[in-house]
Amino acid sequence: MSKTLRVLLITLILSALLFSACTAKADLPAAAVEAYWKAMAAKDNAALSSLSCTDYEATAVSTMDSFLAVDLVLTDLSCSSTNNTGDKADVTCTGSLAASYGTEKMDFDLANKTFMAVNPAGDWLMCGEK
Repeated sequence: MSKTLRVLLITLILSALLFSACTAKADLPAAAVEAYWKAMAAKDNAALSSLSCTDYEATAVSTMDSFLAVDLVLTDLSCSSTNNTGDKADVTCTGSLAASYGTEKMDFDLANKTFMAVNPAGDWLMCGEK
């Protein structure tokens, strides 16, 4: 390998590392709330429990239980957080959860609520709504 090619390769690698370090931090509270709604739509009790804070877990499971007899479809989900203090954050979402039973359909607009996310021990969790 020629010296010029090595220098070029090293420059490209260093540039890639520099650009990757400049990317925005992931919105972890929003990702936790999105994962919660995906678990709700999938009716995944274990995931829903693990994505909920202790104070909200029973409510989350009860809510999921109320959806067991209907088909759920999650549409256009996107969340973002505000007021992030490091251990608490407010999360707003767009999108909806559609529940259908036969010909009856009910849409739950997720944009109508502000959700609470908490980080009690290193993992962000859904902890209810305001």
